[in-house]
Amino acid sequence: MAQKWKVILAFTIVYLVWGTTYLAILFVIRDIPPFLMSGVRFLLAGIILYLIGLIKKEPQPGFTSLGRNSLQGILMLVGGTGSVAVAEQYLSSGTAAIIVTAVPFYFILLDHRHWKSNFSNKILLSGLLIGFIGVVLLMNLAKGTLSDAFNPVGRITGILVLIVGGIMWTLGSLASKYRPASKSLLMNTAVQLLVSGIFCLCAGVISGESRHFSFSQVHNNAWLGLSYLVTFGSILTYMCYLWLLKTKPATQVSSYVYVNPIVAVILGGVIGKESISILHIISLAIILCGVLLINLPKYNFQKAKKLLMG
Repeated sequence: MAQKWKVILAFTIVYLVWGTTYLAILFVIRDIPPFLMSGVRFLLAGIILYLIGLIKKEPQPGFTSLGRNSLQGILMLVGGTGSVAVAEQYLSSGTAAIIVTAVPFYFILLDHRHWKSNFSNKILLSGLLIGFIGVVLLMNLAKGTLSDAFNPVGRITGILVLIVGGIMWTLGSLASKYRPASKSLLMNTAVQLLVSGIFCLCAGVISGESRHFSFSQVHNNAWLGLSYLVTFGSILTYMCYLWLLKTKPATQVSSYVYVNPIVAVILGGVIGKESISILHIISLAIILCGVLLINLPKYNFQKAKKLLMG
């Protein structure tokens, strides 16, 4: 029973908190460029977790574990989370969150261990097709929901960045599930955050972000947003996500992206003053229909099994 409540709590945190980070990122990148912001966010979170690990006397990762954590961290945090920060230079937080709902489809397409069962299911394949149509619809028509400041070239760039980032996040998640680095979740998370933070800071310097940045330009809202991203977005929620990957199927864990857009769009409209158009609602509805079809066979099977077992 205790394990069940831990799973419910972890899913709740991942569902809700990561939905709020889209708006937090939007506030922060107004003052801090995306790579530098991501670098500071990951590095601070990694240092805090590593110190906690030292205090708790968690086992230090070996060379093999360090290599796996580095690769998985760069794929998930730099590629996945970092891509959101880059894309939100051109897209609203709500639009970015909706595009990220394609992640469960990437899990099905890239999880080769379950290809036989996934691709022999017509209902699941129908869900994939419907979800893909929803994402394509958004890609072609989203410009109508954005302000004039978001130019067409930037919009396309943001969408492509999110697609590539979603694929990298999926690959990193599957690697974390099937090729875990070590037994210490705390140290795994800390190393992934530290390596990703250093990587993003270097990217910020190489890309020229550091030349146009000054701490004196950062307002209180950006500092508050960054603090929230470090503590809740990177430490608490990322640890919950990695823990869930160890205990639940990857496709089920990826279901967090179904709820995140709802939270992001509502907060974006209420707090961020972003427009919530009929296009957001239609695109999200189509994608969620695809998601429902993907999960329907599994749900029916589990329900039937419970009924048969009494």
